[in-house]
Amino acid sequence: MGFDEIGVVFDLCYSRRMKKGDRKAKPRTEWHLNPEQRQQQHVLTAARAEVPKRAKLPATPTVTLVPEPGSWLWTCRATFEAQLYEELYWGKKNPILLGPALIASEPFTGENPLPQPPAFARMGFPISAIVRTPAEAAAALPPDSLKVQVWVPDTDAANARAGEAAAWEETIRSIRSDEARNDFDTPWKAVEAGAWLAQVCLIGPGVGVVGWVRARDTISLSAGGRSRMKRTSEAPSRAAMKLDEALDWYGVSPGKGDLCVDLGSAPGGWTRRLHERGARVWSIDPANLAPDVLALKRVKHFKQSAFEFAPDEPVDFLFCDMAWRPLEVAQLLGKWSRKRYASQVVANIKLPMKDKLPTLLRVRQTLLDAGWTNLRIRQLYHDRDEVTVTARRS
Repeated sequence: MGFDEIGVVFDLCYSRRMKKGDRKAKPRTEWHLNPEQRQQQHVLTAARAEVPKRAKLPATPTVTLVPEPGSWLWTCRATFEAQLYEELYWGKKNPILLGPALIASEPFTGENPLPQPPAFARMGFPISAIVRTPAEAAAALPPDSLKVQVWVPDTDAANARAGEAAAWEETIRSIRSDEARNDFDTPWKAVEAGAWLAQVCLIGPGVGVVGWVRARDTISLSAGGRSRMKRTSEAPSRAAMKLDEALDWYGVSPGKGDLCVDLGSAPGGWTRRLHERGARVWSIDPANLAPDVLALKRVKHFKQSAFEFAPDEPVDFLFCDMAWRPLEVAQLLGKWSRKRYASQVVANIKLPMKDKLPTLLRVRQTLLDAGWTNLRIRQLYHDRDEVTVTARRS
């Protein structure tokens, strides 16, 4: 069973968030609605499908294992190894847990080996060599023009060796320059030239895993999948950086004159960022927006539930970052496709539960059944217990 064939039948159990020490306090969202009231608000039913055999994550090795050349190396956010491991298991790739944030698998082959990459993978590439020095890494790379990225897994222990990765990259670039091999300044230039993006992952002190993929086919153009966004004084929140990274990953951004709807928008972090890009923004939330956001000239605030709102003109981009049950958010996004309200969607799906994959894959099927196409799902660098979804309407 491939990634595109996976479905789930698990229901979501979600506990209410209460104020500490006050069991009678109401949650910040409208989760207190009873099932009949929610049914009146929601049009769709979450999709159901057969569940594949589950996989249990093995114990983490005490010392990071060295993978075999010819296999693939994957990295993920620390503590999300179980999710990535099971995705690869469901894809019949016999995953091997190497250590924190690192998993190896059987190779992916074909002209387009990753039509739907694992949602919890930050980076993945075929392993060509295991090296012990920067000189060995430089020698293992192809003579073609490429962009070299050297990085460590995103764990506390590995991050302490970030200086080693920087030193390796500088040495590799120097050696390749001495041999008249060209390195691109940015990954985007490698994409435009149809060139390679070379990866050197330092899985341990003095141990590098080398491989490369076409820059246009890579999961992420950032080293190790860490797409760090700049924090600005105008939009200091992580929510704004999440949106910036999501649009960068999507590759399409709203511009001047585009109409964007921001569901569950308060206090207005995403609305502000969309306005800064020149778009008109309809901000939907019963709560108040920040005064400076409300004062923006191209922002219109609708103080009502996202589940009740319906636009009276075509919407170019639908955005959603609601702290709400994931299956209900998926149903809401599906309604916007079925009713042809919006052409494109960029959304953040919260996954606070321990067993995330069944819910996530049910979310995915719900969106596909509703008619969203070109669907992509990934846990981006600025995502925590959540994933980012992008899609277009068929």
